[in-house]
Amino acid sequence: MHAETSGVAHFAYDDEETCIAEVRFLLSMLPQNNREHPPTVPCDDPPNLRSETMLELVPVDGNRPYDMLKVIEELVDDGEFMEVHERWARNIICVLGRMNGQVVAIVANQPGHLAGVLDIHASEKAARFVQLCDAFNIPIITLLDVPGFLPGVDQEHGGIIRHGAKLLYAYCNATVPRISLILRKAYGGAYIVMDSQSIGADLTYAWPTNEIAVMGAEGAANVIFRKQIADADDPEAMRARMVKEYKAELMHPYYAAERGLVDDVIDPAETRATLVRALAMLRNKHAEIPSRKHGNPPQ
Repeated sequence: MHAETSGVAHFAYDDEETCIAEVRFLLSMLPQNNREHPPTVPCDDPPNLRSETMLELVPVDGNRPYDMLKVIEELVDDGEFMEVHERWARNIICVLGRMNGQVVAIVANQPGHLAGVLDIHASEKAARFVQLCDAFNIPIITLLDVPGFLPGVDQEHGGIIRHGAKLLYAYCNATVPRISLILRKAYGGAYIVMDSQSIGADLTYAWPTNEIAVMGAEGAANVIFRKQIADADDPEAMRARMVKEYKAELMHPYYAAERGLVDDVIDPAETRATLVRALAMLRNKHAEIPSRKHGNPPQ
């Protein structure tokens, strides 16, 4: 129960044998101390392996859900990874795995649960994981498909802004290599806090299906073109026209690259190869830490 509702337990297993095996697997991915890199192992999967099934796994229609874990299986060596807090805040995924033999951490939205929105628990879960990875020198890859923060009175009264700031702080404070990839949606403040380029991601990539915006086209058109829609003889036809124009001008695949929001728009089939090259380039990243007693994280 603690693993599902409170987030106290990171892992839960039905028997001792499985538990011990998973502990060994976890330790195999951690360095001996904070001054070492995690251990690298030989890899049989080619680093430039193409995956033609990526677009089949991720529907182009932004309203259709899918399982992000299947995408992660395509990216990591041998499809093998370890999920942290698997049963808690399932709208965000935190896993440890390897790519080309190198240990990596992946933080990803889960469109198959609550459409992948960020809420209080998801923000806390991801923030704790980012801090864990930074402590053990594990590079962080962030896979984005986020429609925003979860709205609602309960979230507002629970301090969603304060908890979302924990994730923002964790990313900004991390000195390990940070790579982000936008698969589909990247809306509003949730996009910003999930390691956007504006908060210091080292490299940012996007699939051609990316939509980086404050909100969806329908919502944005209703706000921006409210007067034109209200004054039109046929408001519904005008709304549809404005939505179409908004998508064509501001949400086309290469708008993000034109605005400098991403470093490159990549072929989904080349995702693994692109990320492996990025990890190799950032392997020896060194970030100077400001001289101070300690930070002042959101509580």
